Amino acid sequence: MATTALISVLCPDRVGLVAAIAGRLFDLGGNLGDTKFAVLGGGAEFTSICELPQGVTLETVKRDLETLPELAAAEEISVRPFGMPAMQGPSGEITHRIVVGGGDRPGLIARLCEVFVQFRANIVRLNADRRAGADQNQYAITMHVRIPEGSAEACLATISNTAGELRLTCRWDKVA
Repeated sequence: MATTALISVLCPDRVGLVAAIAGRLFDLGGNLGDTKFAVLGGGAEFTSICELPQGVTLETVKRDLETLPELAAAEEISVRPFGMPAMQGPSGEITHRIVVGGGDRPGLIARLCEVFVQFRANIVRLNADRRAGADQNQYAITMHVRIPEGSAEACLATISNTAGELRLTCRWDKVA
């Protein structure tokens, strides 16, 4: 019987990380499901739901990943059972992509994300990058969200108003 695993790696960023990890998992017979990779400061994070074939243990996968030269300085390599459904449900369907940008300030992400709760909207993905700007640190936040039918106009207006109060730009696209 196949095992569904959650594989997480935190390590210094370098070229070839995703290729090395995905290649090793493929060599073991693994089938990647939802997968994300992100550069975080000088580090990198790889997370994936992976279906492992019968006979390939979680321990085998962890040991094999630890032998990769690209992961020699990894802070964390975790391979554990994933007991939740491997396929996204309706709350994981993306209806809108929202991009907010401008000067960084404490509480920025919290203030924006609180708006979605009011409209029962689900954040499916969020990516935030802080970059040095000419006069201050600049922040760019991209959110992929599911906004319930009938709530989109009010939710997007509220996000835009909240961003404006924080002196940020805001734009969005409907995802087909």
